[in-house]
Amino acid sequence: MRKILAIGLLAGAAGLISGVAEARVDVGIGIGLPWPAVVAPPPPVYYEPAPVYVAPQPVVVAPGYYDDWQARAWREQQWRERRWREREWRERHRDWHRWHDDDD
Repeated sequence: MRKILAIGLLAGAAGLISGVAEARVDVGIGIGLPWPAVVAPPPPVYYEPAPVYVAPQPVVVAPGYYDDWQARAWREQQWRERRWREREWRERHRDWHRWHDDDD
Protein backbone atom coordinates (compact mmCIF):
# COMPACT_ATOMS: atom_id res chain seq x y z
CA MET A 1 0.00 0.00 0.00
CA ARG A 2 2.90 2.20 0.57
CA LYS A 3 3.90 1.82 -3.00
CA ILE A 4 0.52 2.91 -4.25
CA LEU A 5 0.48 5.87 -1.93
CA ALA A 6 4.01 6.85 -2.97
CA ILE A 7 3.11 6.56 -6.69
CA GLY A 8 -0.05 8.59 -6.13
CA LEU A 9 1.85 11.35 -4.38
CA LEU A 10 4.46 11.32 -7.08
CA ALA A 11 1.86 11.52 -9.84
CA GLY A 12 0.05 14.36 -8.09
CA ALA A 13 3.28 16.31 -7.58
CA ALA A 14 4.26 15.71 -11.21
CA GLY A 15 0.87 16.99 -12.34
CA LEU A 16 1.24 20.19 -10.37
CA ILE A 17 4.82 20.78 -11.45
CA SER A 18 4.07 20.19 -15.10
CA GLY A 19 1.35 22.86 -15.07
CA VAL A 20 3.77 25.45 -13.75
CA ALA A 21 6.54 24.54 -16.18
CA GLU A 22 4.28 24.60 -19.23
CA ALA A 23 5.18 27.36 -21.67
CA ARG A 24 2.43 28.72 -23.88
CA VAL A 25 1.34 31.90 -25.67
CA ASP A 26 -2.04 33.40 -24.89
CA VAL A 27 -3.77 35.83 -27.23
CA GLY A 28 -6.59 37.83 -25.80
CA ILE A 29 -8.93 40.36 -27.41
CA GLY A 30 -10.70 42.78 -25.15
CA ILE A 31 -13.34 45.35 -25.96
CA GLY A 32 -13.42 48.08 -23.37
CA LEU A 33 -16.74 49.73 -22.76
CA PRO A 34 -16.69 52.63 -20.37
CA TRP A 35 -19.00 52.19 -17.46
CA PRO A 36 -20.52 55.28 -15.96
CA ALA A 37 -18.61 55.99 -12.83
CA VAL A 38 -20.09 58.23 -10.21
CA VAL A 39 -17.36 59.94 -8.27
CA ALA A 40 -18.39 62.49 -5.70
CA PRO A 41 -15.98 65.44 -5.59
CA PRO A 42 -14.54 66.24 -2.24
CA PRO A 43 -16.44 68.95 -0.41
CA PRO A 44 -14.89 72.42 -0.74
CA VAL A 45 -12.87 73.60 2.18
CA TYR A 46 -13.64 77.11 3.39
CA TYR A 47 -11.28 78.96 5.63
CA GLU A 48 -12.56 82.04 7.39
CA PRO A 49 -9.97 84.80 7.10
CA ALA A 50 -8.44 86.12 10.24
CA PRO A 51 -10.06 89.35 11.48
CA VAL A 52 -8.12 92.51 10.70
CA TYR A 53 -8.34 95.39 13.10
CA VAL A 54 -7.35 98.83 11.81
CA ALA A 55 -7.32 101.94 13.94
CA PRO A 56 -9.42 104.71 12.38
CA GLN A 57 -7.65 107.80 11.10
CA PRO A 58 -7.92 110.80 13.40
CA VAL A 59 -10.33 113.50 12.26
CA VAL A 60 -8.79 116.95 12.18
CA VAL A 61 -11.09 119.94 11.86
CA ALA A 62 -9.16 123.13 11.37
CA PRO A 63 -10.74 126.54 11.13
CA GLY A 64 -10.24 128.22 7.82
CA TYR A 65 -11.62 128.75 4.38
CA TYR A 66 -11.39 125.87 1.97
CA ASP A 67 -12.34 126.32 -1.65
CA ASP A 68 -12.26 124.07 -4.60
CA TRP A 69 -10.13 124.43 -7.71
CA GLN A 70 -13.04 125.51 -9.90
CA ALA A 71 -13.84 128.51 -7.74
CA ARG A 72 -10.16 129.42 -7.60
CA ALA A 73 -9.86 129.15 -11.40
CA TRP A 74 -12.99 131.29 -11.88
CA ARG A 75 -11.61 133.99 -9.54
CA GLU A 76 -8.30 133.97 -11.39
CA GLN A 77 -10.07 134.36 -14.74
CA GLN A 78 -12.11 137.27 -13.38
CA TRP A 79 -8.96 138.92 -12.04
CA ARG A 80 -7.20 138.57 -15.41
CA GLU A 81 -10.18 140.05 -17.26
CA ARG A 82 -10.35 142.97 -14.83
CA ARG A 83 -6.62 143.64 -15.26
CA TRP A 84 -7.02 143.53 -19.07
CA ARG A 85 -9.94 145.97 -18.97
CA GLU A 86 -7.98 148.41 -16.80
CA ARG A 87 -5.00 148.25 -19.13
CA GLU A 88 -7.20 148.76 -22.19
CA TRP A 89 -8.96 151.70 -20.51
CA ARG A 90 -5.63 153.37 -19.67
CA GLU A 91 -4.33 152.99 -23.21
CA ARG A 92 -7.51 154.34 -24.73
CA HIS A 93 -7.68 157.13 -22.15
CA ARG A 94 -4.10 158.16 -23.03
CA ASP A 95 -4.96 158.09 -26.70
CA TRP A 96 -8.09 160.15 -26.08
CA HIS A 97 -6.14 162.74 -24.10
CA ARG A 98 -3.43 162.80 -26.72
CA TRP A 99 -6.00 163.69 -29.38
CA HIS A 100 -8.28 165.94 -27.37
CA ASP A 101 -5.95 167.89 -25.08
CA ASP A 102 -4.65 169.87 -28.01
CA ASP A 103 -8.10 171.37 -28.61
CA ASP A 104 -7.96 173.57 -25.51
